[in-house]
Amino acid sequence: MKKIVLLSLLTVLAFTTSCKNETKTTDTEKVVTETTNFVVKPEATSVKWTAYKTTEKVPVGGQFNILKFEEKSGTTPEEALNNLSFSIPISGLYTNNDARDLKLKTSFFGEMLDPEFLKGTIKYNNGKYAASITMNGVTKDLPLDVKITDERRVTLSGTMDIKNWDALGALSALNKVCFDLHKGADGVSKTWEDVAIEVSTFLRKN
Repeated sequence: MKKIVLLSLLTVLAFTTSCKNETKTTDTEKVVTETTNFVVKPEATSVKWTAYKTTEKVPVGGQFNILKFEEKSGTTPEEALNNLSFSIPISGLYTNNDARDLKLKTSFFGEMLDPEFLKGTIKYNNGKYAASITMNGVTKDLPLDVKITDERRVTLSGTMDIKNWDALGALSALNKVCFDLHKGADGVSKTWEDVAIEVSTFLRKN
C-alpha cells in the first residue's frame, strides 16, 4: 500500500514539473514573438538643406524630393538607422525657384564628379551618429546630432563644409553665375562654404 501511495506521489510530482516546464517554454516563445521591430520608410523621410549667401549670411533653403534606400529594420531605433545606405538623386533638388534649381544642378553639382547622385551610409557607434557621404568623388564622414522622440520620430542634423569634399571649385562656379544675386548691402558677392543639413524620418513599428 505504501508503495502504491509513493508511486502516486511521484507520478503527480512528475506531471506538475512537466507542466511548469511547458509553461516556461510557452512564455519564452511569447516574448520572442512580441519583439518590436522599427522600420525606416523612404516615404516618411525628408532631406532639407540651408545654404547661405552675402556677407550677412542670408539663408537659402531647399530640399531633395527623392530619397532612395532599402527598407531597414531593427529592434531599436539605433539598430534600424545603423548601416542604412541611401542615394539622393540631384534631379530631385527643389527650392521653389526654377531658375535657382537649374543653376544649382548645372553650375554647382554639374561641376562635380558623379554629378547625378549623393550617396552615403548612416553609422551609429558608441552613442554617436555620422553620415559617410560620397560627393564629388570624395567620401567623408559628416557628424550628426540626432533627436529621437517617442522612439519613432527621428531628426538628424549636421553642417557640411564644402571644402571637405573638394568642392570649392563648384562653389566658385555657382557664385559666378549668381554673382549679382549674392551681393549684400556692402556690394560684396559671397557664397558660403557651409551648408546645414536636416534629415527627418518616422520609424514604423512592426
